[in-house]
Amino acid sequence: MLKQSLQQKLLQKLSPQQIQMIKLLEVPTIELEQRIKKEIEENPVLEEGREDQDTSLDQDENISEAEIDNEPEEFSLSDYINDEDVPAYKLHSRNSSTDDTKLEIPFSVGDTFHDHLESQLGLRKLSEQQEVLGKYLLGNIDDDGYLRRELDNIVDDLAFSMNINTTEEELLEVLNIIQELDPPGVGARDLQECLLLQIDRKDRDIPLIELCWKIIKYHFQEFIKKHYQKIVDRLNISEKELKEAIDEIVKLNPKPGSSYSDPLNKTTQHIVPDFIIDNKNGVVELFLNSKNVPELHVSRQYADMLQAYKSNKEGHSKVQKDTVSFIKQKLDSAKWFIDAIKQRQTTLLLTMSAILEYQSEFFEDEDETKLKPMILKNIAEKTQLDISTISRVANSKYVQTPANIYPLKYFFSEGMQTEEGEEVSTREIKKILKDCVNEENKRKPLTDEKLANILKEKGYLIARRTVAKYREQLNIPVARLRKEL
Repeated sequence: MLKQSLQQKLLQKLSPQQIQMIKLLEVPTIELEQRIKKEIEENPVLEEGREDQDTSLDQDENISEAEIDNEPEEFSLSDYINDEDVPAYKLHSRNSSTDDTKLEIPFSVGDTFHDHLESQLGLRKLSEQQEVLGKYLLGNIDDDGYLRRELDNIVDDLAFSMNINTTEEELLEVLNIIQELDPPGVGARDLQECLLLQIDRKDRDIPLIELCWKIIKYHFQEFIKKHYQKIVDRLNISEKELKEAIDEIVKLNPKPGSSYSDPLNKTTQHIVPDFIIDNKNGVVELFLNSKNVPELHVSRQYADMLQAYKSNKEGHSKVQKDTVSFIKQKLDSAKWFIDAIKQRQTTLLLTMSAILEYQSEFFEDEDETKLKPMILKNIAEKTQLDISTISRVANSKYVQTPANIYPLKYFFSEGMQTEEGEEVSTREIKKILKDCVNEENKRKPLTDEKLANILKEKGYLIARRTVAKYREQLNIPVARLRKEL
């Protein structure tokens, strides 16, 4: 029986310009120059460098859309070219240092893990939609080879940032294809799935391999907790069989992408900081690093073509009208791109200025213990920008200080209070936890409860379950698994 129902849905549709703006905000300085060059190649109206002063247009020289296709809307050439315009997107930028040294430090990246995955995916027969989804999923796989984000969150991201509608089921189909790539285990969402993917590549007709698969599939918790007797009893196997299976399982790689973290497998590239902070005699100054960001202007040649069109009082052919419409479209695109670059730089500077102010004590001498608890919301409130905007700025940007180069993510951490009511960074607490574990008696490792008591003795009010959370974030096993004979 068919039924009709009426539903209301609130959907947010982003314009192509808004999507491009979001993407520009995410681009680090090291990639921005290439992004600008690509735009110049695709839009002949956009040119690099400053426009000559003597070729500027008078601001009252207008050409109406009605002269092109009889529409009433008008546009001004001064919207595109203005002889008083300063490349404002380079405002507060540092284009050279006092000794003209390169603001770069080497780091390993080269033929990356993600490059390796993407080249394999390119050999698969995929639809256009699957190819887009596949590349997006690869971008969410971490350096260990795991996809740690929930598929429903990725569905939302695709809808918001790329205007792509998909479902968890469609994403899962593409993820299954990625999980067939090398190295085995890549694209897993947790350790259990990672190990299963590797076992599935082996010959399960061999009894030992099938036993390994059963242990991981049905008795994984007992396996990782070393409750070996329970596995023996439930699978009705001997201790010798269990030992052989464990020996086989431990040969599997819990971090499939780890081999690509080896510096020997990479060539050397550079981090180019997005910001530079100078500290001269206690005065801290912030600059945008725009050394390699070219200045942009609208082409004089194409503007002259529009002027010629206006001055021609005779009739215009369809070809001429189509040409002028095309030029106007390119002019709009060029003007928008210049404005978008300016907005990007302004947003970056606003965000980093807020971080600098919030963490002012740290930037005085770069003492890690002076870092204050700071979350995205703090900077969003300070700048009046959306949290998602702050997240995009912080995600892949770096700041150079007199002593180091830091990713912006370094300055963000949660906080909690001491007995005196003083708020401290969770980074400080994690450091104490790590030191306690490093100094513990390995024959009697400290439990989470004992760690919590040690922290309380030091004045940090922290619950046992919170200790467990921080311990897991530090990749420290539970006390039982740290025990050594």
